[in-house]
Parts: sequence; C-alpha cells; structure tokens
Amino acid sequence: MLEEILVSVRSNPHIDPVMSVWGWEISVYLFLGGLAAGIMFFSALMLLLNKDDEAPFSVNGLALLGPVVLSLGMTTLFLDLSHKLFVWRFYTTFEPTSPMSYGAWILILFYPVGILQILSTLRKGYPYVANLVNDIPPVAGLLDLVERYQRLIAWLAIPIAVALGIYTGILLSAFSARPFWNTGLLGPLFLVSGLSTGAALTALIARQHSERRLLTRIDAGLIVVELLVVALLLINLTTGSKPQLDAAAMLMGGSYTGWFWVVFVALGLLVPLALEYFEIRGSASSILMLAPVLVLVGGYVLRVIAVDLGQETTWINYQNEFNTQLLDRLH
Repeated sequence: MLEEILVSVRSNPHIDPVMSVWGWEISVYLFLGGLAAGIMFFSALMLLLNKDDEAPFSVNGLALLGPVVLSLGMTTLFLDLSHKLFVWRFYTTFEPTSPMSYGAWILILFYPVGILQILSTLRKGYPYVANLVNDIPPVAGLLDLVERYQRLIAWLAIPIAVALGIYTGILLSAFSARPFWNTGLLGPLFLVSGLSTGAALTALIARQHSERRLLTRIDAGLIVVELLVVALLLINLTTGSKPQLDAAAMLMGGSYTGWFWVVFVALGLLVPLALEYFEIRGSASSILMLAPVLVLVGGYVLRVIAVDLGQETTWINYQNEFNTQLLDRLH
C-alpha cells in the first residue's frame, strides 16, 4: 500500500505537492454556467411576473443570451477534456450517485428549453429576425405554437436554471477529499452568485431605466444573501477539522487573502452593493454603471478561488507522511 502511494501519488506532478488537475477552463466554465442559469431564470421570472412594460428586454430579449453564454462555457469545458472524442459517452448512461452525470444531463436539458424561450419571444424581442422567417409556413406555425405555451415554457425554465446554478457548486462539494470543497454551502453560494451575475448583466445591457432599476434592486438583495452565505462558509471552515482550519487560514492571512477579501468581497460585493444603494435612492451618476461590471468580475474571481484553493487543500500531507526515500528501503 505504501509503495502504491509513493509511486502513484508522490510521483504524479498533478497531485504532489498540490493537486493541479483543473485549470482556468473549469473556472470559466463554472462562471459562465452560473451566468447562463441567471439569464434563463430572470428571462422566465420577468415573463411570469408580467413585467413586459417595466422590463421589456428581460421578457423578450434576454433569453437569446442563455444558450450563447452556456455554449461558450461548454467550449472551455471541452478544452479541458483529455479524451475529447469520447465526450458522447456521458449521454449513454445516467449515474444517480454522480454529480457530473446530473450536470451533463442538465446541460442537455438547458438547450431545448432555452431555444423554446427564444422562439416564444422572437417576434417581440427581435422583430427584424422574426420578419425574415415569418413567411415560411412551418416556422410561422412553430412561433404561433410556442407563443401559445409561453408561460408553460417559462415554468419549465425556472427549475432547470436553478438546477444548473446549484449544480456548479455541488460538482465541487462532491469531492469530499478536498477540505475546502467539503461543505454543502458551495451549491447555494454558486447559485446565488450565478443569479446575481445574471441580474447584473441584464442591468448592464438593458436600455430602459425602469428595468435597470428593477434588476439593480434584485441584485442588491442577492448580494446581501451572498454575503450571508459567504459568512456561513467561513464559519463552517473555522469551526471544522484541522485541514479545514488550514484552508480557512489561506483566506485569512494566506496566499488567497488579497484575492478573497479585496477582489471578491470588497470589489465584487461590497462596492457594487454601495453603488446599487445609491442608484436605488435615485442617484444618476455614470459611475453607478460600474456596479454590474464589478459583480461579474467578483463572480468569476469566486470560481477561480474555489477551484484553485480547493485543489491546494487536502486531508493528507503527503510530504510529511509519505517520504519517497522510503521506497528505496523497501527493496
């Protein structure tokens, strides 16, 4: 057993001295997956709340961005795969105990529902495109059909968006061998963060003041919830085992302190929250448009920290417990 560990682990540069299996591709994928979830969620929610006048872009134009953003994310995920030609094998089975299996199928379900959302709002959101295809009888009939079931499509989109948003965190928390990931709070944190980035992107793009104001208020509430979940995550780490305390120390005085507290918490959450407060109060300063940009940056930095820090934490200190020089003594 000792020899197996020394050969398979300590001689593997992807594991020792720290695990480095996932790179920037996974961080980008998790960020864009959460963003796509937020886009689908708010495009459906605003339609169900009949916000056509107050939030016209959210209701009629936002859905188009969902499949585009998710496709970009899945491209980075594809780049990370070692055996790219065998990606289709994910869809030849379903493993009830595998978060990756759930994620693969959630990603597939996202596309048909997302496309139905786009088609159901095409005539109002993108009339020029609709006019180009409206003279084709099958297409015109399809648009009539999806518009008739527009609200049903929106109801289908809500749980799929939530599932996608929370899955990106559960994917990490399922790896119980990593102390930083070994918590049930990553799923809710990534979900709230994904919804927040979705609201921020919509507020950034929307032209109508009432819509920006509405999405700003929603995002401010989500940031408050996200801060609470972050606080719970830190409490969970600082009251846990020694490896979890070591993981927390990397955020509070360690190598990730600046990225976590300055870039993510301060610039990605607190500063946008303050700017959004002034916008809600009626301030018209152009600097307020910086808030959604900072939220998007903070959402991405959260994923980078989670992926990289999680890989650096471990329950076993291989360097102290398994000395490679012992291998020579076994022979």
